[in-house]
Amino acid sequence: MKRARGKPRLAGVTRKLGLALFLVGVFLALSSPAWAASQSTSAPSQSTWAANQGTCAPTAPTVPGAPIWVTQVKGVIDPALAGYLTKTMKKAAEEGAAALVVQIDTPGGLDSSMRDIIQAEIDSPIPIVFYVYPQGARAASAGLYILMGADVAAMAPQTNIGAATPVALGEEMDETMKAKVTNDAAAYIRSLASTHARNADWAEKAVREAVSLPAEEALAQDVVEFVAPDLPSLLQAMDGYTTVPKGLTLHTAGATVKEVSMNWVQRFLHAIANPDIAYILMTIGILGIIMELSSPGIGVAGVAGVIALLMSFYAFQVLPVNLVGIALVVLAMILFLAELKIQSHGILGLGGAASLIAGGLLLFNSSAPYLRVSWPALIGVLVIVVIFFTIVVRAVARVLRRRPAVGAETLVGASGITVSPLAPEGQVKVHGEVWRARVEGAHLLKGEPIKVLRSEGLTLIVQRAGESETATEASGNSFMGKNRKLGLFRRNKEEQWTRVQWRQ
Repeated sequence: MKRARGKPRLAGVTRKLGLALFLVGVFLALSSPAWAASQSTSAPSQSTWAANQGTCAPTAPTVPGAPIWVTQVKGVIDPALAGYLTKTMKKAAEEGAAALVVQIDTPGGLDSSMRDIIQAEIDSPIPIVFYVYPQGARAASAGLYILMGADVAAMAPQTNIGAATPVALGEEMDETMKAKVTNDAAAYIRSLASTHARNADWAEKAVREAVSLPAEEALAQDVVEFVAPDLPSLLQAMDGYTTVPKGLTLHTAGATVKEVSMNWVQRFLHAIANPDIAYILMTIGILGIIMELSSPGIGVAGVAGVIALLMSFYAFQVLPVNLVGIALVVLAMILFLAELKIQSHGILGLGGAASLIAGGLLLFNSSAPYLRVSWPALIGVLVIVVIFFTIVVRAVARVLRRRPAVGAETLVGASGITVSPLAPEGQVKVHGEVWRARVEGAHLLKGEPIKVLRSEGLTLIVQRAGESETATEASGNSFMGKNRKLGLFRRNKEEQWTRVQWRQ
């Protein structure tokens, strides 16, 4: 007959707070300025264009009337993006596309991903066109290498390319290593540009001196082949052009355009592979686990925390993560949690805030500005964490410290009716349930109204409804006085009733 009450309320609070934590974190991630941010290219590995020239033998002109495939990429050059572009190039060739036009806007990316894309450009039997678009876009760093490796390089007005100096991922390079990496990168981009009949001198200068060019100057200096304000204009301008070195003649005027794009999985993996998102996801994951550990059972907070941590680990695989930064973020969470348990007058909380910011600054070990957590993301995460520990965790702690009302305790103050005489014990019905009860005051007959005063175990202590506690006490004293000779009842250790005679 024991009915537990109170735990559902705690579980509901936990689920709601966990869901709120997850939604706030996702909103912060989506609104972060790093959602479309990216990375600078790392030092290229040793390879040469000559090793791949055998795949670039002249082939037949493209088929007139075949569709032109068009796709768009924006942001970091990462494994997700490289995988999408290489598969799209292969699929476009298999399905007989006249050409593939890639509209690109990127400040750079990872060397390994960049080389995968360039290799796919070289191997493709159809023309691959990279078009820096829309107006205001850029193809910097790794983006310039990819543009130089394309069969056709085009730009929209008010766009720019260049700044292709390699930067280190991880430890700083000494002068000797920096010279080796720069020379290798310069030779690589020079071979790409010269093989495609472009200005190799300027391309090398973009690596050694980090120079850049706007669209009109790039066209004038033979760095790109076309400048067009939009896709229809570009297709019209490219019609009849023969690519170098493949010797493919384009038939693009009036061609059917087929637009292709990333699926939702590819877009998601591409989006999270940047420093701000990885930092936010790791923080959400740790907060979710702390939330789960502070309440019983498995709730939304724990599941969301594990998912967020796994997603951050994926980002760490493609970013130059620093273990010291991760350790500082974890330490920050421990200090915030300790602040709730120990009266430190805010010292632990301030230490946690400092550790959280320091961890974000050191989370990624690179000199590239796009491989660092931005200040807006740092401040946003700090605000969310402070709110979490000052409001959410404290609310859960108060609920956990509150003694839950269970069983007979929930009936204190309730009214009922006797279902058997109380002399002084019997049975009563309260809220539709039958309970064992003991009356304080005069004995009650069956069917009399009662009020529950308190509980002792599973026994309700009741009085006649309407009696005041003072009247009950006086009545009880009178009853005891009248019945001293008759005796009272008490329960012995064997749970049996024994008559006890009172002596004068």
